[in-house]
Amino acid sequence: MGADNDLTGDVVDIGQQGDRAVRRDEAVRAAVEQGLLGPDSPIVGLLDVCGIRESAAELRAAFDAVTAPGTPVLHAFAVKATPLVPVLRLLREAGIGAEVASPGELALARAAGLTPRQTVLDSPAKTPAELREALALGIAVNADNPQELDRIDALMRSGPSRSPLGIRVNPQIGGGSIGATSTATATSKFGVALRDPGAREWVLRAYADRPWLNRLHAHTGSQGIPLSLMAQGVAETYALAEEINRHLGRPQIDTIDIGGGLPVNFGSDATAPTYAQYARLLSEAVPGLFDGRYGLVTEFGRSLLAKHGTIVARVEYAKSAGGRPVAVTHAGVQVATRTVYVPGSWPLRIAAYDGKGRPKAGADVVQDVAGPACFSGDLLAEARALPLLEQGDYAAALDTGAYYFAHHYAYNSLARPGIYGFAPGEGGGVAFATVRTPQTLDEIVAESGGAHAASLTTLGTTARP
Repeated sequence: MGADNDLTGDVVDIGQQGDRAVRRDEAVRAAVEQGLLGPDSPIVGLLDVCGIRESAAELRAAFDAVTAPGTPVLHAFAVKATPLVPVLRLLREAGIGAEVASPGELALARAAGLTPRQTVLDSPAKTPAELREALALGIAVNADNPQELDRIDALMRSGPSRSPLGIRVNPQIGGGSIGATSTATATSKFGVALRDPGAREWVLRAYADRPWLNRLHAHTGSQGIPLSLMAQGVAETYALAEEINRHLGRPQIDTIDIGGGLPVNFGSDATAPTYAQYARLLSEAVPGLFDGRYGLVTEFGRSLLAKHGTIVARVEYAKSAGGRPVAVTHAGVQVATRTVYVPGSWPLRIAAYDGKGRPKAGADVVQDVAGPACFSGDLLAEARALPLLEQGDYAAALDTGAYYFAHHYAYNSLARPGIYGFAPGEGGGVAFATVRTPQTLDEIVAESGGAHAASLTTLGTTARP
């Protein structure tokens, strides 16, 4: 699967790609040698800490290169992409904030030490309690619709807030190759649909009536969206901000939140498109966005983490069906839900390792890589050419640092795997740190109502008079 972009001619750092692959191979071997992977722990998630730091630095440098000095810029990581407290803490230390879309994600961000000034709340279904908490803390909030803005009105009347407040708009410029991740279509559930009758006029009135509204937000892209369409969405949002400020005769909107959504190349180790490419494209398409008159917020998620995560699963059995080899592993729909159910849109590269965690040699053989769930479609890869996977080998699903091992799907009550960050050790080799411990059977039972085992047996047993 190629990168969803329409830029050509940029040089991608081949050395960085090679470093990433080398670090990954070393980590898989070390995970086996150190007992993180094996017969009793047949699946783990691995996170490349150096790679995450590199991505954060590249993001900040890319926008610093096109933004006027002194411009306030907040890069807020979309927590939904990898909702893990140690990851959020690592990103915080790398200068990255948090974009949250639920009480749970806000709790994770706060647990990681993110301050209100480093946090943005976006969600299409914020409750009164969520809004009240955000405004009390001073967290930035983007209102999704007129009814939500009415709720914010009531809270603002009850007491002042330090929260930066804005409205999310949908420029309705169209979708990309994956409908489920296209957020700027004519009927998208997100934001105020600007091309609907009367919508633009409502937005102008909303800002005129509320001097405390000082932000404008749109999120056009995600996986499958070409960069040209993303840039068009940003351009239309900027144009609306300019229109509002002209209409009001004052620079009331002082910050534009351009969302995130940079697509990821799942076809190779190359990072394409890059943050530098996107930032340059935006600076050419919307130069006024970067001249210092507006603060800037971004909300990248997948592009920061995807390339730095790997799911590694032991091959429990190697068999054959219809003449095709089948490797039955411990990674399937529970960790790669989108890939299993919609493989055409979310294919993953698979790397083969031997029983000692070394890259497997040998001629490629067309084979299936199956997961452990009890339905026939639970396949990580179908008819994929790889060195033949045998019992006791390992299959690694690459580019899974976002929306994979941190979004567990509890099919067959399969346990959430442990997740470990890795980096070069002080004395050489690979050092690991626990990000999330493997889920225990007791925890599965507890989550499944174990404390209330007899609660249903007593209902309906008492005869009515």
